[in-house]
Amino acid sequence: MMAGTVKTERGTELKGSLYTWGYDARCVSFRASMIPIKTDSAWRGTSDCRNCGIRDMVLFADLNEQDFGMIHAPIDDLEFRQGATLYAEGNRAAGIFTLRTGMIKLVRVTADGRQRIVRVLRPGDVAGLEALGGSQYDCEAVALTDVSVCRIPLEVIHTLGASSPRLHLRLMQKWQQALKDADDWLADLNFGTARQRVSNFILKMRSPADGRTVTLFARDDMGAMLDLQLETVSREVSRLVREEVIEPLDKLGRIYHLREPERLQEAA
Repeated sequence: MMAGTVKTERGTELKGSLYTWGYDARCVSFRASMIPIKTDSAWRGTSDCRNCGIRDMVLFADLNEQDFGMIHAPIDDLEFRQGATLYAEGNRAAGIFTLRTGMIKLVRVTADGRQRIVRVLRPGDVAGLEALGGSQYDCEAVALTDVSVCRIPLEVIHTLGASSPRLHLRLMQKWQQALKDADDWLADLNFGTARQRVSNFILKMRSPADGRTVTLFARDDMGAMLDLQLETVSREVSRLVREEVIEPLDKLGRIYHLREPERLQEAA
């Protein structure tokens, strides 16, 4: 067993115990001997499921001690720096990732070579759900901000999914939500004027905690998601600041206070 935090040359940090995973995404490569975990390790070991701050939002929310007794592979708690790749499109699917903090973008390359952001994941969302039905990842998952994730091996999901109706139901709910979110992103963010698309995007990026704090990201990433030029996105965001619909809270232009949501909803 290897313990501690490992920093890769791409800035990825791996915390906790590391095991053989065959992890070959572009941002990191590591190998260590595997040691099966005990029941209490599933709760407290590499990833502390029982005391997770967002446990009510994640896959294992409804599991009990008996369910965790069937886990014989590690669930790792990993941290990735902004810009690091969790997995690439076409990589062999080995597990799924529950997002605990930060944001992840899912990217696909179009036939003409352009990158399109198909969805943004926030805490409680799951990356790599397609691994449950196929052998490869359909998208590239990239950290939009510094992120922390729980990486769950497919064997754990398959074992628990077959024996625990609680997890099976949770998986179906997550899958249904992912499909709905993908449809909503497409419908709301890829049609209409530039003003409508940016307004819809800002409304979607509101914090669930207060509904008034909005976290955006690099304008080129926003453009890739909205199918707009970088300059167009910057112009629309600046216009909303001038009109005092949103108020910047940091110098990077990533965090905003939503002053008049009604005006955004009218524009959308």
